Parts: sequence; structure tokens; C-alpha cells
Amino acid sequence: MIDIGANLTHEDFARDLPAVLARAVAVGVQRIVVTGASRAGSAGALALAREHPGMLFATAGVHPHHAADYDDATDAELRELARDPLVVAVGETGLDYHRDLSPRDVQQQVFERQLQIAVDLGLPLFLHQREAHADFLALLKRYRGRVPNVVVHCFTDSAEALRDYLALDCHIGITGWICDERRGVHLRELVREIPANRLMLETDAPYLLPRTLRPMPKHRRNEPMYLREVCAQVARDRGEPAEVTAANSTAAAMAFFGIA
Repeated sequence: MIDIGANLTHEDFARDLPAVLARAVAVGVQRIVVTGASRAGSAGALALAREHPGMLFATAGVHPHHAADYDDATDAELRELARDPLVVAVGETGLDYHRDLSPRDVQQQVFERQLQIAVDLGLPLFLHQREAHADFLALLKRYRGRVPNVVVHCFTDSAEALRDYLALDCHIGITGWICDERRGVHLRELVREIPANRLMLETDAPYLLPRTLRPMPKHRRNEPMYLREVCAQVARDRGEPAEVTAANSTAAAMAFFGIA
């Protein structure tokens, strides 16, 4: 399997990353895309990928929470990072109106600048959207035809939003949110609508520990080994064997990112 989004540069992994990676491999998670969500985090993601060639890959981008920090130097550094063969997508970028940690107009400007990086370098997009669907979709539509692939990562939105993204030939990333009996029940119906070749799985570690895990880890830190739990839940909801879900999502991810 391939975990298409794990925040392995997070401080929670500073002490035991080799053990985290070993546990992932032991359960069949052979490759992980390390999310870059800030200028420093993107450089860190690439550094990790260089330390673990063949297993780790990276994205390079600035999350909307950090949009206020984006400047010309950030843009130039992201472009430089994104030229490395181990960087397989531009992002995590997009819009987040749930927390509004950066002004909305600034988020939109920074999102558009990163959309242009993907166009200029011919890279896929790794996108974030929360409570900003209309503005997000409007901006994405302007660029969709000029980038090879798009994934709306950690999808948690409505049926309408899902259908809008599928109509734009986007891929959909599903996390342990689908395992949450409080917030993720609607995803258990919607995941059936995602074509097998556009469904990808991710942990978003260390966040979103699947609530269906038994026993529940005391530390409550998510990590790539728990991608199996996400896969199992998605398989149940799609009415197919977990092996089929795993094989299809892996094939989709390999094609999306150009990972051999």
C-alpha cells in the first residue's frame, strides 16, 4: 500500500521515525508521501525522502494556515524544491475557512500562486479544502486543464462537493475520518461513488487516528501502519475485499504520482 499523506516531519516523530517506518513496512505500507505544508516543512519532507529513497517521497507547498507567511522567497524555494525528482506533487495547498488562520483573500492569492507552480513544472496537486468549497472550486477550475493530476486530500465534505471534484477528474484522498462514528458516517456512503482508479488512501499522521482501532493505542498518535485500518473501513463500505481496495488504491497512487 501507499500512504499518500503523512506528516512525518512533525515533532511527534522526531524520536522514533525509524521504528515508525519499520512498523509500516511490516504491515504492507511500502511507500509513503511525506506532506510539505510550510516552507520549512517542505524542505524537511524532501530531506526525509532523500534519507529513505524508494520508500519516502515528498510534496512541496504551503498550507492555507500559513498563507500569511508566503512571500517571493517562499515561492522561489518551493519551485526549487519541486524540481527534485523525489518531490511528486505541489502542496499541501488550498483554502481553509474553518479556522481562518490566514485572511481569506491572502489564502486565495497564495493558493493561486501554487497552482501556477504546478502548471509551470507539470506536477500534480495535493490539495486541502475545508469550508471553502465555492471559492476553492472556482480557482481550481481555472487551472485544472493545465495540470496532470489533482487530489483533494483528506476529503470530508458533502456529496455535492465530491461530485464537483469527480466532474473535474480529481482523485480523492480518504483518511481515518471515515472511521469516526461522530463525524465520518456520511463518508461511508459517499466512498462508494468514487471510481476505483481515483480513490487513494492516507493517514494524515500524526492526526486522525482511526477510532475503530481495537485496542485503541494509549498514545493516540496516528502513524502510517494504521493505513490498514483505513483500508479495511473503506473496503467494508464499498462492499469489496480489503485486498481489492488496497490493490486498487495502490495502483491509483502509483499512476497519480508517477511512482514506480
